[in-house]
Amino acid sequence: MDKINQDSSTKAWNGLKENEWVTLAQNGESRMHFIMPFTLGKLGRVEGKKILDLGCGEGGYARALTKKGARVVCVDCSEHAIRYAMGQAEKENLKIEHYLRNSNNLSGLEDNSFDIVLCSMMLMDCEDFDGTVKEAARVLKPGGRLFASVLHPCFDGNHDTGIGRQGSGIDRQVVVMNYFEPKTWEAPLFGGETPVVWRHRTMQDYVKTFVKNGLVIVDLDEPRPTDEQAKITVLIAWLQKIPLFLFWELKKL
Repeated sequence: MDKINQDSSTKAWNGLKENEWVTLAQNGESRMHFIMPFTLGKLGRVEGKKILDLGCGEGGYARALTKKGARVVCVDCSEHAIRYAMGQAEKENLKIEHYLRNSNNLSGLEDNSFDIVLCSMMLMDCEDFDGTVKEAARVLKPGGRLFASVLHPCFDGNHDTGIGRQGSGIDRQVVVMNYFEPKTWEAPLFGGETPVVWRHRTMQDYVKTFVKNGLVIVDLDEPRPTDEQAKITVLIAWLQKIPLFLFWELKKL
């Protein structure tokens, strides 16, 4: 596997215990029953399309999209994640290319070569956000689409000093103490044990970076769970009241 730059994000994700992210991802109720179905629905028909799954993690999206007829390339900075994704693709006899790369340096991937770049719940984690968006735009074909989901910057942040929580269960409230700060902090993932670097970016940060790199907003979603999804868990039911996730659809000029 290729060597990559050890920035703070890369160190954090490689510092997770072996398969810790795999376990969290595949058992995460919001991801499996809300975020992932919504994302795949937004991408729609993908037969014959070339898709870059940037920040692919354990490769769940890549496998699902390949089974729908897409030609998928996976990129992640975590050796554990890429190794697992490669193994699962081989086990399921799926033809998927995998690269160990920083998201801001997609060496080996050609300009204007992808119909779609998918960034599922990863743009808020990148140390070099501008560089990541620049590279995503570079490899997109003119008119190609970038689909990105992030933690909603208006409703999530550092819970202790930024955007916190009050109460519990379905009546839990969001308490905004400081929308602009802190920008970074360390804490385990939900249900995890190993601290990783978390980053907060404002709506302005996202929009200005997209525009700077030649991307225009085509659509924006703050999805609400269906009543059926809300029955799965209280956390998902709460999302009928507060949008914790923000989904962008962007087009390369």
